[in-house]
Amino acid sequence: MWCLKTFSQRSPMMSQNLLSIRPLLQHRHSRHLLAARRLRPTFTHQVLQFHKDTMVDAFVHPDPTTIRITSHNQYSSSALITPSSVSPSPILQFEEWFEEAAKGGVKEPEAMTLSTCTKSGIPSARILLLKQVDARGFVFYTNYNSRKSKELQENPYAALAFHWKEVQRQVRVVGKVEKVSQKESEEYFRSRPLGSRIGAWSSPQSSVIEENELVRRVEETKKRFGVEDGTAEADVPLPEFWGGWRIIPLYVLFLFAITTTIPPCPDEILRSFLFLSP
Repeated sequence: MWCLKTFSQRSPMMSQNLLSIRPLLQHRHSRHLLAARRLRPTFTHQVLQFHKDTMVDAFVHPDPTTIRITSHNQYSSSALITPSSVSPSPILQFEEWFEEAAKGGVKEPEAMTLSTCTKSGIPSARILLLKQVDARGFVFYTNYNSRKSKELQENPYAALAFHWKEVQRQVRVVGKVEKVSQKESEEYFRSRPLGSRIGAWSSPQSSVIEENELVRRVEETKKRFGVEDGTAEADVPLPEFWGGWRIIPLYVLFLFAITTTIPPCPDEILRSFLFLSP
């Protein structure tokens, strides 16, 4: 069973709210909309986390509900890829696909899923943005005190997944991670909008905060660096707890859809292709 752990303004301690999941409405396509009914809705929530718990007796058993996914998109890509058309470099191949995704209507081709693991092997995943790719690897920036950074510090391997639905392609990357240099982090941080730089100082990622605490932190940061309302630019430096991570690829897999009817082709037609680090 699942319980919902919430953090309250009224109490510094964690309170537990149990959820009862019930069908709310059944529409003509026989799909269920679900509503979460709080059994004890007495706290103002800042962070909601669901945790699996072995103490079954402490929970209310929800009504059994099944969500069935029956629709399936039929892909119609006519582009054929053969071994002779693939770049010998996974980075060059990625850059080519990235540009084609951007031109093909993908609004945020840089959006990716980053998966990390604790030392004991418990995984976690989140969506974030790729900021740079070159011969050394794939780079993103974050708070070094965040959950993902802590997991990367104790288990220095990660996986990325890019899903470009509009062009019917995916790219998966697995590799070892390292922190980028402070110079690289400085250069990128200086390029960020002022509000983003203030946010980096003010937001304690993966931490519990009280109501209005973030607003207070933002005001404190603005006062600290002399930023007045309406200011377009100010000297807000790189925090020591913030910077970039680079994923050095050991494995890069490219996947794409093709039509079920394949025209004659003198070469082998690929559905996916894999690069492995030597």
